[in-house]
Amino acid sequence: MHDLSAAQSELQCANCAGQCVYDPAQQALVCTSCATRFGLETDNDDRAAQEFDFDPDASEDDVPVVAETRAHHCQTCGGDVVFVGQTLSERCAYCDGPVILATSDTGYQTKALIPFRVPECDAQAAAVGWVARRWAAPSDLKTVVAKARVAGLYVPFWTFDSNEAVNYWAKYKVRRNKRTVVRKTSGALRITFDDLLVPASPHVTPLIRDGILHDFEPRRLRPYRPGYLAGFGAERHHQSVAEGLAENADDKDLLIRNRIKGHVGKSGVHDVRYITDTSGVRYRRILLPVWILHYQYKGKAMKVVVCGMQGRTYGERPFSWSKLAGYAAALSALTIVFGLGWGAGGLL
Repeated sequence: MHDLSAAQSELQCANCAGQCVYDPAQQALVCTSCATRFGLETDNDDRAAQEFDFDPDASEDDVPVVAETRAHHCQTCGGDVVFVGQTLSERCAYCDGPVILATSDTGYQTKALIPFRVPECDAQAAAVGWVARRWAAPSDLKTVVAKARVAGLYVPFWTFDSNEAVNYWAKYKVRRNKRTVVRKTSGALRITFDDLLVPASPHVTPLIRDGILHDFEPRRLRPYRPGYLAGFGAERHHQSVAEGLAENADDKDLLIRNRIKGHVGKSGVHDVRYITDTSGVRYRRILLPVWILHYQYKGKAMKVVVCGMQGRTYGERPFSWSKLAGYAAALSALTIVFGLGWGAGGLL
């Protein structure tokens, strides 16, 4: 996020001097006063997918900066959400907790983003449709979710590339007559990781992450412009590249172990150990769009997350205990009928 005065200038309507907001349906800035549309395309759009080299032995040239922005600090979860243009929310987009206004925020420059493509009305419809398809959901849940508070948010992510030269040692099991025998094996393989998507914030929960991971398309990346954020909140990047790579270590370890098991090609592979020489690390520092719908059911706070790119929907939901009891009773009755029928057939 860049200088606030420059952002305000970009968001002012050239036709009537009114305030503009980004409209996902039109993929453009739209004036709230005269409805004039302003495209955000640039000659550099094709460069937004550019990746940046990282040398772990050199000092990082990607350093944090202080920007004058409207930053909201959540008093509940500690999240910081900034707004470009007019302040549009006094609740945290992540947890719906109260926020206090600050005027500056220190973070890293955003490299690129994927703009919202799903309008708020479509996100709410997707959330209502999602809860309507939930098994044993309370009958009034659709009505409750339809009234949920909707927050549009750009969340920070990394993409990482790397080349891994892996040497491994493992054990596997084989059957010999009636005995199970453990064998040892070792080997080497090369793994290329491309666009591993990693959350760059502790506030990006698995619910939010899973709502985005399946829909990331680098070709949709656009260079950062304040106009894309007009009307939405955004969390800035606060991690260095080294910190982002450390956050990705566990996921990458799991992926490498799975590749090793596939390379061994035996059943019962276990006790996997390996060393890897990592090279060719490249990264992007990006923002991705998500809708978060906050609702309460019988005093319990829950949320439904809708991907702002394609509308994929995930969420938290309650169960109807009366429906569960009814399903259990029906299943028991079917089991008894089947048992009686089986027994009667055996007597014939």
